[in-house]
Amino acid sequence: MGDPEDNKVFVPRPRIRYADEEEANWQEQNTLSRRFSTSSQLSINSVHTRRASIDPAAALPVTYRTLSINIEESKERAQVEEKKARDHASAELADLDWHIISVQEIFSRLATSTDQGLSKDQVSSRITEYGRNIPSPPPSRRFRKIFGYFFGGFGAILLVSSVLVFVSWKPLGRPPQASNLALAIVLAAVFFIQAAFNAWQDWSSSRVMASITTMLPDNCLVMRNGVQTETVATDVVPGDLIFVKSGNKLPADVRFVEMSSDAKFDRSVLTVSGTVDSTDDNYLETHCIGMQGTHCISGSGLAVCVATGDRTVFGRIAKLTSQPNTALTTLQKEILRFVLLICSLMLSMITLVIILWASFLRPKHSSWISVPSLIIDCVTVAVAFIPEGLPIALTASLTITANIMRQNKILCKSLKTVETLGAVSVICSDKTGTLTKNQMFVTDCCTGTKTFTPELARDELVKSRLNVDKLAFNNAIDQLRAISGLCNAGEFDAASGHLPLHERRINGDATDQAILRFSESLGAVSELRLLWKKNFELAFNSKNKFMIRVLSLAQSEGLNVALPAEEGLEFRNEDMQVFLEQLLTIKGAPDILINRCTSYTSDDGATHVLDQDRRTTIENIKNEWSSQGKRVILLGRKLLPCKMINSHPNSSEFEGEAMEHAKSGLTLVGLVGIVDPPRDEIPAVISILRRAGIRVHMVTGDFKLTAQAIAQECGIITNLPSGVHDISSLSRDGPDINSEKSFVVASSDSQETPTSIALSGSELITLNNNQWTHLCRYDEIVFARTTPEQKLRIVKEFQSREHIVGMTGDGVNDAPSLKAADVGIALGSGSDIAIEAADMVLLDSFSAIVEAVMYGRVVFDNLKKTIAYLLPAGSFSEFWPIMTNVIFGLPQILGSFLMIIICCFTDCAAATALAYEKPEADLMLRPPRNPKKDHLVNWRLIVHAWGFIGVLECFASFAISYWYLQKRGVSFGDLWFKYGDVPDGLTLAYLTRMQDEASSIYFVNLVIMQWFNLMATRTRRLSIFQQPPAFNKATQNLYLFPAILFSLVIIFLFLYIPGLATVLNSTKVPVEHFFLPMAFGLGILFLDESRKWAVRSYPKGFLARIAW
Repeated sequence: MGDPEDNKVFVPRPRIRYADEEEANWQEQNTLSRRFSTSSQLSINSVHTRRASIDPAAALPVTYRTLSINIEESKERAQVEEKKARDHASAELADLDWHIISVQEIFSRLATSTDQGLSKDQVSSRITEYGRNIPSPPPSRRFRKIFGYFFGGFGAILLVSSVLVFVSWKPLGRPPQASNLALAIVLAAVFFIQAAFNAWQDWSSSRVMASITTMLPDNCLVMRNGVQTETVATDVVPGDLIFVKSGNKLPADVRFVEMSSDAKFDRSVLTVSGTVDSTDDNYLETHCIGMQGTHCISGSGLAVCVATGDRTVFGRIAKLTSQPNTALTTLQKEILRFVLLICSLMLSMITLVIILWASFLRPKHSSWISVPSLIIDCVTVAVAFIPEGLPIALTASLTITANIMRQNKILCKSLKTVETLGAVSVICSDKTGTLTKNQMFVTDCCTGTKTFTPELARDELVKSRLNVDKLAFNNAIDQLRAISGLCNAGEFDAASGHLPLHERRINGDATDQAILRFSESLGAVSELRLLWKKNFELAFNSKNKFMIRVLSLAQSEGLNVALPAEEGLEFRNEDMQVFLEQLLTIKGAPDILINRCTSYTSDDGATHVLDQDRRTTIENIKNEWSSQGKRVILLGRKLLPCKMINSHPNSSEFEGEAMEHAKSGLTLVGLVGIVDPPRDEIPAVISILRRAGIRVHMVTGDFKLTAQAIAQECGIITNLPSGVHDISSLSRDGPDINSEKSFVVASSDSQETPTSIALSGSELITLNNNQWTHLCRYDEIVFARTTPEQKLRIVKEFQSREHIVGMTGDGVNDAPSLKAADVGIALGSGSDIAIEAADMVLLDSFSAIVEAVMYGRVVFDNLKKTIAYLLPAGSFSEFWPIMTNVIFGLPQILGSFLMIIICCFTDCAAATALAYEKPEADLMLRPPRNPKKDHLVNWRLIVHAWGFIGVLECFASFAISYWYLQKRGVSFGDLWFKYGDVPDGLTLAYLTRMQDEASSIYFVNLVIMQWFNLMATRTRRLSIFQQPPAFNKATQNLYLFPAILFSLVIIFLFLYIPGLATVLNSTKVPVEHFFLPMAFGLGILFLDESRKWAVRSYPKGFLARIAW
């Protein structure tokens, strides 16, 4: 404990408020549970600390999690770990004093200051001393991993089967048969090969996911060498001064130094639920300490880093907890459902075989099937029914998808994201920064009743300053410039000061950046800010929709640039002995602020009463700009004489007072119109998603006319403004449509005109359930002026009507709805809290969402194809030789060893190749999958695999084998119900040899017919000519041909090597029996092509209704 880094604690400042105390609404809306959700296996932890480590929200005990996010925990083991972690953490944190010593002492102890921060040499030495700001990796659980490699999937069944076959060889075998030993060895070999493949696949996918994680920048803003610098969060060291703003996640434990009065933090990762009231002595409860992982949900400020890495509270506790087991994902549940179905059938068939053997064969035909043979039969049924290729195909599919995501710069935190994306039916998208470039610039400004472009405004400003008949710097443009620069949270990056104005970097949100550039184009903002001193700031938030700054005069010249002459005189004459005269500046949404204005700045800079005519003129200007897709911002001010101020601007009470002053008596200085152009790719993306049956709705905080105009540019609204409905179209007392829970989007070739509607947040509040149901049936919706609570309500309403909802956003306001949506999608350029709440992060372009949706569907589609391929030969055509052997007394026409070769080798290779299938051309023209109805395996797929392909393959294989025996003098009638009796005129040796040859023919026939089944199964509805397997890069899958070649090699390996064939009771096959299966296979391909043609031609016909 002697290390100063281990002695850290702090004193709360009443101005800093935590969301768990003062944001009740935020708590309520964050009580979320995600459908189809699991804990993220790939966590994102940073301020941008996005590293592949333990997800705090999943790994920490319940005691240390926020109460604002409802996470159900019921396991006793978690409770034991919770108590253990709490006891250890409490003991370690007891000696920390960073929260109770003064700020000056902290600066002294850490050798830093608010002016300069740390020097480069200090940073280097502290990285050496304390290490990088990275928590220790979690335990590798190597033994559990290795155990999973061997016994995951069907490993346990393979091992048990191998042991049983070994027992059948010795001691039960009398005499021991070499074929049984070979079968046992093959099963054991497959067991170890599968384990090796699982290990390689785990290593490969882990490497891919690790590389994806590094794509996301993990930066934060710090003060070093007296300059604001952006640095990687992992390089933050104790003593670093960190600039905090709304949306940031703290990269380390910090002591707050300067915070705005509206600063609030959601302790969504760490909190303590104690029985003792919060006091300054409790390090975990004090308000002046920010924990690593804590989100700033409003306000801004300055903090000093006091602990990094394992020395943070999070790091201390993370070391004491283990990574939890995650729940099954949707796809895993689907596969489990299929495996349970197959295993149930397998056990039923094995039970049937044993019952028939014990009740019928054993007493009446005791020599027909011995105990070792019965064991072999049961093992063969088990191995035949279980699709050994499925786990390999699944892991291959996921690795392929992960690589595709990496190539398209998409970060998926968990497998669930990809799965659910394939089923998304509605995407609710934020506008700013998501649909638009978030590169705003001012195109118009208005003072009085005149409108200017920024260039004309600059010319007007120059003319007014040259006009000697007027007081210098006393005009409307100067006042607009002053409010634009003073009421602005943006800051120019000093490192880019030499660049042209439009290239200079600004720290701040896009709106502030645009207005700050506008102000700078009219005069130096740095000089302007020297004239006025900031005393109070209320940052913009989605609830208020405005920003306030209260300033006091620093230099008398400031009056000439910010106020008209007469108000400047009033400002000078006030009594300034107790408090300085204050100037309240405000910037925000015109529809919120215009009714608070009682005066306005006229064209000549004088202040006049805002009468109804002027108000109407200004409203018309605002509406005209909004209808052009511009964001309109109102700039205003109000003088606050000292007699009107009851509290000091630095006190916690002043926020309420400033809000009260801002409710009335404002002077409207002017308006600015800001353009944020849509991303170039958005119209094409919206069009593709719409054709895929996905509706894209805009959810924004912007004014309705602005939002509607941008929606039309993006293609979200396709109707003319006159064709866009409003709330009057939603009947409160219409017909009962609650039963119509789901809404099917019209196909892309439908002649019906899509329905469009635009609503504002204030209108959403008034909707009843009938209206919501009606609203959710619209094709095109724009939700404007929405709050975070309303965005969350929109997501919930769609979900309640059985829609799978994707939510895209990048701001603090989007976090609750991102968390609630089935798939939350954030942009890499977005706020930390949005990225943390999202399931997926688009690191480059919004157009990547098309690839994400496509490959979400491809994963599911290819696994269906894999199962449809494996079932006909692997279970159906291999099961009947055993059942005819047991029930009808026929020889087992396909040997057990050859059955297992098909299951574990030939079919496995082809099934893995199917995982590499490209998306079918019509994949993005199909409606979204309904997870509750469209299962991975349904009766349609079973009918196709067993009732169509399986019957054809099985019948053809039986027929060709018994036809061969017939030609060789062994008629079918001589074998029917004979139970091993040798027909007259034949010897046992000859009969055995013929049966071995027939078994080999059955094997070859089945393997070769599967080649053509492989080609047929590649597509579900398209012809092989529409989706060729070669010579077309968009559709080809060249892995199919090595898989076919591999199966041919297997045929020659096990049938044509003399010594091996003798041991396995297999033989060479006449050459014609390689070509006859090809004819049968072509027949299967032709029949399936005919079926697909009928499905495409008659989409409402019988074959289409039963198509898989």
